[in-house]
Amino acid sequence: MNKLKFKKNFKSWQIILGVFIILLTIYFGYALNKPKLIISLMGGFLLGYTLTRSRFGFAGGIKRIYVRGEGSLTKAILIALSVTTVLYAIVHYAAYTKGAIPAFLAKSGDVFIPGTQNVFMTNIGTVVGGFVFGIGMIIAGGCASGTLSDLGEGEGHALIAFPLFVLFTIPGHYLREVVDRNPIGKIGIRAYLPDYFGYFGALVITLLGFLFLYYLTVKYEKARKVEKTYMTPTSDYLDFEKAIADKEDNSTFFGIYHKVFIERWSFKTGAFVLSVVSACLLIFNGKAWGVTSAFTKIAVWFLGLFGIKFTDPAFNAINSDLAKGILTQSGVILDIGIVLGAFVAFLMAGRFKFDFKFNTTNALLFGLGGILMGFGSRFAKGCNIGALYSSIPNFSISGWVFLVSISLGAVAALKIFKGGISCLVPARHRNPEDFK
Repeated sequence: MNKLKFKKNFKSWQIILGVFIILLTIYFGYALNKPKLIISLMGGFLLGYTLTRSRFGFAGGIKRIYVRGEGSLTKAILIALSVTTVLYAIVHYAAYTKGAIPAFLAKSGDVFIPGTQNVFMTNIGTVVGGFVFGIGMIIAGGCASGTLSDLGEGEGHALIAFPLFVLFTIPGHYLREVVDRNPIGKIGIRAYLPDYFGYFGALVITLLGFLFLYYLTVKYEKARKVEKTYMTPTSDYLDFEKAIADKEDNSTFFGIYHKVFIERWSFKTGAFVLSVVSACLLIFNGKAWGVTSAFTKIAVWFLGLFGIKFTDPAFNAINSDLAKGILTQSGVILDIGIVLGAFVAFLMAGRFKFDFKFNTTNALLFGLGGILMGFGSRFAKGCNIGALYSSIPNFSISGWVFLVSISLGAVAALKIFKGGISCLVPARHRNPEDFK
């Protein structure tokens, strides 16, 4: 790519707006006036910026290798999980040596190990919820974190999926609580690996699990190369986000700006940044990164504006939290930060625009995807983040079960829509060669 291509369609006024949004975000953090909320906003902003700059997405980790036959994103996700596990293990062990215990065993006044809030009961909700969520994230065009970052990028599919995603977390949350209160919900296991193998053993077993998946990914790539259905990892790079080839142009202002704010990060770069930011959130906020539990709070708060109340015991904790105010919830603030970070990433690249290049049928599919993700995420007690990315590295067996369930759901959706899958991919991520 040369300087001329860089300047083509570049909207310089968006840089001014981007700087304004950054300053507004800083002021918002100052107004929050609480360390945990400020850290959540900053962490969310960095997560959103990273997801957009690296085009990193958990749904794509399954979709990309299925469609393209190449596992660059899948391998990057496994690297992210591995690095996160090592960092989380240090936090867990440090807390354990000071007398902390897993959160699900803690009583009032006990100190618990940060992150063990994501050691969930593994039951029918985990399996069914994960499968439903996997289907939803494929037909909606993105997972939970992906929907938030795509929302910040102006993607029309996310603007349709997001409100339905949020609203349908309510029935998912309610039904999971009902299941957990009844005998069927007691069939399963809540397992924290260090309780069985010690911290070093749990770390080794988890990393070996990721290594095995990495091996399977490489083996699958080789098989697709033999079939001649493998595509290069960079085949979907858009012109404006490619590195500038001309060395002379690289030394100009435009070249430097392009390198700092526009050139696409590799998936591996995104993986490492996400790992470090998520570890910082765990250390400073005492809990792992999550997305959809905040969606339920937003949904209950929003419907409450119209006089709709939820009095079932399943909503007691949510109602108690909301009594303090919606903007006192760190998860809500973190989600806002993700949207703002993604928004700024595209503004600073001078490429932000709303994208509604899809037909009515696609719009209905995006909406259905949002509904399935909303229900599935809360029925499973989490999404690709809370029930997977923030569960497996916290040594919960539920994360592995959710991984299998979400993968099966995603593959089922990809098989159903084979031949028409291009309509389920955001336009600016789309490469015609993928769908021949």
